[in-house]
Amino acid sequence: MQLHRLQVEGFGPFRDRQVVDFDAFADDGIFLIAGRTGAGKSSILDAVCFGLYGGVPRYEGGEKRLRSDHCEPDDVTEVVVEFSTSAGRYRVTRSPEYERPKKRGGGLTVQPAAVQLDTLVGGEWVGMAAKEREAAYELDEILQLSREQFLQVILLAQNRFSEFLLAGSKDRQALLRRLFGTERFEDVQARFDERRKATEHALGARLATVSARLDEGERLVSKAELGPGAVDSPDGEVSTEEPGAVATTDERLDGLRQAKARADYRAERRAAERLDAERRSVEADAALATLRDEQRAQVERDRARLALARLEAEEPSIRDARMEWENARAADVLRGPIDAAVKAGAALDAAVEAEARARAAWESHGIDVGDLAVWAAERTKLTGAWERAAELERSAPGLDAELAAAVDVLTEAKIRVEAGAAERAALPAQLDELTRERDEARRVADRTNDLATARNAAAARHAAALEVARLEVDRIAAERALADASASLASAQSLLARLRQRRLDGFAGELATALREGDACPVCGSREHPAPAVHADPVSADDIDEAESERDRLARGEREASELVSTLRAELAAAVTRADGRDAESAGAELSLATDEHAQGIAAIEQMRRLDEVRDTLIERIHRLDAEHDADATALATARETQVLLAQRVSETRAAVAEARGEFSSVADRLAATTAEIGAAVSLVETSAETVRRAETATAARAEQDAALEASVFDDAADAEAALRSAAAMTALENRITTHAVQREKERAILLDLELRTLPEEPIDLEPAEHESRAARQRWTTAVDDAGRAAGVADQLTAIIDSAAAEHARVAGDSADFEILRGLADTIAGRGANTRKMTLETFVLAAELEEIVDAANRRLGDMSTGRYQLRHSDALAARGAASGLGIVVFDAFTGQTRPAQSLSGGETFLSSLALALGLAEVVTARAGGIRLDTLFIDEGFGSLDGDTLDIAMRTLDELRQGGRTVGVISHVEAMQEQIPAQLRVRATSEGPSVIESR
Repeated sequence: MQLHRLQVEGFGPFRDRQVVDFDAFADDGIFLIAGRTGAGKSSILDAVCFGLYGGVPRYEGGEKRLRSDHCEPDDVTEVVVEFSTSAGRYRVTRSPEYERPKKRGGGLTVQPAAVQLDTLVGGEWVGMAAKEREAAYELDEILQLSREQFLQVILLAQNRFSEFLLAGSKDRQALLRRLFGTERFEDVQARFDERRKATEHALGARLATVSARLDEGERLVSKAELGPGAVDSPDGEVSTEEPGAVATTDERLDGLRQAKARADYRAERRAAERLDAERRSVEADAALATLRDEQRAQVERDRARLALARLEAEEPSIRDARMEWENARAADVLRGPIDAAVKAGAALDAAVEAEARARAAWESHGIDVGDLAVWAAERTKLTGAWERAAELERSAPGLDAELAAAVDVLTEAKIRVEAGAAERAALPAQLDELTRERDEARRVADRTNDLATARNAAAARHAAALEVARLEVDRIAAERALADASASLASAQSLLARLRQRRLDGFAGELATALREGDACPVCGSREHPAPAVHADPVSADDIDEAESERDRLARGEREASELVSTLRAELAAAVTRADGRDAESAGAELSLATDEHAQGIAAIEQMRRLDEVRDTLIERIHRLDAEHDADATALATARETQVLLAQRVSETRAAVAEARGEFSSVADRLAATTAEIGAAVSLVETSAETVRRAETATAARAEQDAALEASVFDDAADAEAALRSAAAMTALENRITTHAVQREKERAILLDLELRTLPEEPIDLEPAEHESRAARQRWTTAVDDAGRAAGVADQLTAIIDSAAAEHARVAGDSADFEILRGLADTIAGRGANTRKMTLETFVLAAELEEIVDAANRRLGDMSTGRYQLRHSDALAARGAASGLGIVVFDAFTGQTRPAQSLSGGETFLSSLALALGLAEVVTARAGGIRLDTLFIDEGFGSLDGDTLDIAMRTLDELRQGGRTVGVISHVEAMQEQIPAQLRVRATSEGPSVIESR
């Protein structure tokens, strides 16, 4: 994703529209967002987040202060973000909810939030979504990042670096859960509880499950070559089973446990090999770093030698430049006198020529006077009065036109007054008629609510009357059905009584049919049966049961019919009460009448509203006519007064012009002739005085020049002028001389330090050390993979054995099943036997954290010159707290790990920055490997010393590789010097902030 353009208006500290063109910084790759604290640097990132996701995290949970406090009520609040992904270029325009003045009436109304998503197609913006939900769905598909992921991988916001590094397992879990969406693992414990409840129904299948687990373990043993004679076996024990014997479950479990011991031994061996390979890799990297440092020093030494030789060769030309500079300084002292003498001579010549021209102009007028200055002053006094007359002469046509226009205005004012009075006289009668019609409509309209109540009551009575007719029919049918059900029940009861009597009567014959000669009689006990009864009318017990069932069925039917009759009778009585004695026809007539009357009331309301509008319009017209009459009367009086005044001014003007004109055709001609004469006289007086003054100045300037030349090293003015140099040339000479001296001393100091290191003269070859470093790293990577596989086999085998043994133990009884399942549930939840207090979700997140730490270490190693590495820790937390998401720091100088909290401020910043960038890489990979072409880092760099700041700057410089643009927010002066491309946020004296690009 790449940001191209941001536009904010009425948002945060920005009132007026501010535009940020991120594409302008593409060539630099990195730019600084600078400004004083509180000016609004972070608000730029807030605007980006709000435009893309509709919210700003730092305002959540409190007052949403998105709209600028500097906005006026009518100002707009809007954010526009243009960005592109691999799918195309898009533009989001979003506004928050805020209050604005109502368009009609007074007060405020809520301006709802709005959003518009567009895409660029063929050079034109095409709309994609204009609703919040649709835009959110489209942006999810386009961005492929949630807001939390966006804040972790693109907008690395202020104070969030060290938050993740120094957080406890619980806080770190909360953040990782939002980023990787692992909340679903919280449901696992509930599912195991359900399995526990179903244990009693699964005993038959558990034996098969145990066998499957054992088969899986034996396949794993065979695949991993962990048989009794396997390599790396700690004891070399062999199987004691006879060939062809069928092993029991316990024997198979024992065999797997022996294989597990071999797997554990192999895992320990691989882990030791991994540690040894890691140590060798660190040593090779350290040796390579030392050699690289010596190579850089060697290159710098050779460069300093060449630079010093070049500076020594330039020494003769530097001496010439120094002599030229000294002569120019001496000549510069004479620059003023020489220039003054030349300028004074030129000024004298110009004054003589001007005096000659002025004398010729005066003599052309043919006037002979004694004192020109006195004559010019007297004539000037006369021209003052004539100028006033000339102005009156020029304005005379305009005054005549104004007088004619005033007459026209007076006539129009009279006409308006008469027309307004005529219309005003006819309006009161119209107003009385409208008021009468309005009052008549109001009397009808005032009864509308009562008429509505009457209509509703009539409708209820009509509905009840219709219900009475329907219920009466249903009641008659129900009573008829009840009578039929009672008759059927009576018949069934009579039949049942007869069957029971026949059954009693036939018991003797039924007993007689079962008598056998020599068997005891079940009644008297005799073994002789001289006259057994005859079973002529047999009724069985089944016949009685069938008749009783039929009787019960009919009895239920009679009860249901009786209940229905009772219900219908009650409903009928209620409906009769609601109908209020009306039948359907009379109730319908009442409803029709009430409906018509209510409709008339509604029509009267509308008529009253219309008449009120017409009446208000008429009243407003009367008031307007009254106001217009007053205005027209005032205008008529004003027009009359204006006409009189203009007539008087015209008369006075004509008299004044005639007096001032004299013998000339116009006042203007007389004034022009006199002005020309006065000008010629004044010019001759002034030029004569100027010639005298210039002559005195030229004489003084030549004397000063001669005195200065006498005191200098130059023979004459020409020699001094040849030595003069411009200010720029003087500065260039001085800079050249100074720069040469400074560079020579600087290169001598650099070369002295490097020569003391006794570096070799031959170029240092890094290839062997680099090859050894790569080989050591490859061996370490291979050892890590082997150790991981070995540990994975051991863990899998452990899980299989535990699962098979647990299933085998569960068969013993429900109690054992319950205890084992409870233990397993506790393990998943981080309780009981789970000594590390690690939940299943924590276990999943721990795997993600390991990847994050690996990604972070790829930068932290270079940033800390190989000293520090971050390591994931699953150590048991103190006081029974959950564990599994710890981060510790490995210090290569001590060979020990220590808590992240023990790092210094600068070390914490570098570690936090590496961890944040690692987190960004992993989250990006989980989001589909999207490309990040724009990255912002908002963090306080002010706590870093110079070296740490240089390391941070190198890391930021690496981030812009591949066309990425990195924006950094800071007010540190050192960063402002190192990053020329800048966005400066400046708070104006009025309050709002503005954004300036550099």
